[in-house]
Amino acid sequence: MSDRTGIFAGEDPFAIARSWLKEAEASEPNDPNAIALATVDETGLPNSRMVLLKEIEDGAFVFYTNYESAKAQELDHAGKAAFVMHWKSLRRQIRVRGAITREDGPQADEYYKSRSLKSRLGAWASKQSQPLDSRGSLMAEVAKITAMKGPNPERPPFWGGYRLVPVEIEFWADGAFRLHDRFRWRRRNANDEWEIVRLNP
Repeated sequence: MSDRTGIFAGEDPFAIARSWLKEAEASEPNDPNAIALATVDETGLPNSRMVLLKEIEDGAFVFYTNYESAKAQELDHAGKAAFVMHWKSLRRQIRVRGAITREDGPQADEYYKSRSLKSRLGAWASKQSQPLDSRGSLMAEVAKITAMKGPNPERPPFWGGYRLVPVEIEFWADGAFRLHDRFRWRRRNANDEWEIVRLNP
């Protein structure tokens, strides 16, 4: 496409996304890898929350969570999700929609090991999305897990990753007078070629 130049240039949307994220890491004050992840429950009611994106692979986006959480139950039930990553400092965003699968193997183990010890112990202690009596009871559970698991806890069987393989990615950049630049990459499935279209603002 003739006018897909500058920050939109390239034939690999994952490379473009990595490039934008790298720019954001230098300018965004907090969590440049934060995404607003959208799911639906078994009734079709939408849900959204902020999650940290941990990797942009050559064909997918990867994040991690507790498999017993509300978000995980919704991801497993629907098998699909969407997210938006927005950077105020760059005045850009990326929207993504696609299919979801679990990342529950060595890659999840490696990421879990890379986290701080307190975060690893916290993953064991938190019954994510379940009612909690008080913060004190949570901290007591953390202390109990710390004594039980020691300084090198293994990854909990109920904690791991999700991989979103997109069928649609939209790159958006702020334009003067709200005449924004938008390019949508779309394909029917992961093996198809991308169709790239400029959208009206």
